Amino acid sequence: MTELASAAFTASSPAKAMIAAFLHDVWDNGNTDAVDMYLAESYTIHHDPGDGWHGQTLTRDGFKHRLVTSRAPFPDQKFSVTTMLEEGNRVAVTWRWSGTFLADLPGFPATGKPVHTSGITIYSVDGDRLTGHWQVTDRLSVFQQLR
Repeated sequence: MTELASAAFTASSPAKAMIAAFLHDVWDNGNTDAVDMYLAESYTIHHDPGDGWHGQTLTRDGFKHRLVTSRAPFPDQKFSVTTMLEEGNRVAVTWRWSGTFLADLPGFPATGKPVHTSGITIYSVDGDRLTGHWQVTDRLSVFQQLR
């Protein structure tokens, strides 16, 4: 486990600690090898409007492709967890996200400017693996910051 996970969430729940470590290792650090440690063999993106993978079920390799593609414009991105709530096999995470716009997106040339947003993700957990999520985030504010 990472420092982030042990400092904030290990005492309250193994699932919360695992998700905190997942966000840090996979999304913050872009560690594609860590995907195998955190994800089940298939991962379903139940609801994530504006995400190119909305509604899809991905293999671990498919998720790795999503990770690399999603991080490319914002290679220094970081998630800051603000709240975690657990019920049954689901953990709701509210978060803040920031990154620097360093690589072009279709229709948006890179500006080198910082970009920020926030959102909530509800992760589905099966034992010690993530099986999917439902997410809502303010993508409009992101697009407005890309100019």
